[in-house]
Amino acid sequence: MAKILVIDDDIGILDLVDNILSKSGHFIKKINQPEEVFNENLNYYDLIILDIMMPNIDGFQLCSRIREKVDYPILFLTAKVEEADIIKGLGLGADDYLTKPFGVQELRARVDAHLRREQREKTNSMSIGNIRFLMTSKECFVLEDKVGLTKSEYEISEYLALNHGQIFSKEQIFERVFGFEKDSNLSAIVEHIKNIRAKFLEFNEEPIKTVWGVGYKWD
Repeated sequence: MAKILVIDDDIGILDLVDNILSKSGHFIKKINQPEEVFNENLNYYDLIILDIMMPNIDGFQLCSRIREKVDYPILFLTAKVEEADIIKGLGLGADDYLTKPFGVQELRARVDAHLRREQREKTNSMSIGNIRFLMTSKECFVLEDKVGLTKSEYEISEYLALNHGQIFSKEQIFERVFGFEKDSNLSAIVEHIKNIRAKFLEFNEEPIKTVWGVGYKWD
């Protein structure tokens, strides 16, 4: 469970975000008067969701002041979709943005991805069965034997392993590992998965399963 602070002058949006994320087991604190943020102990939270267009103090100003106090993820939730606004927000210290109107699954996925990344950065290694990831050096081992993964193969493997049991489409994997390019070559993911499987099979391991018509998961 994560502690999430949501700041928006629209009470309807606050209630919607609360309803979505509380169902994932998170604790949600809602604020609809942005100036009240500084009455909070900001170090108590794990992530902030922040609107941009608000009265008295806008989200850009608020993000800049919050970033001086904490280093965990800040996610903009905004109707402002101009590239200049997005660049400005990221430059002020935001980690990501989601445009209104937003999908339930997209909000949940973005929040969970940032929380997992935070946890990963605080973790040096992870083991699942015989497979071990050294996250600082970006190396993967089966027992004591190193698996010769390329950088991209390692990133895909680590992403799936961190979320083992969850199914991800090629689009989701591409977005997480390679970025948010619209003209993505999704066949690259298929080829990377093929190569990863071949390399783990040399050690009699088959960690990545295909869920036909849906995507892939680390089993």
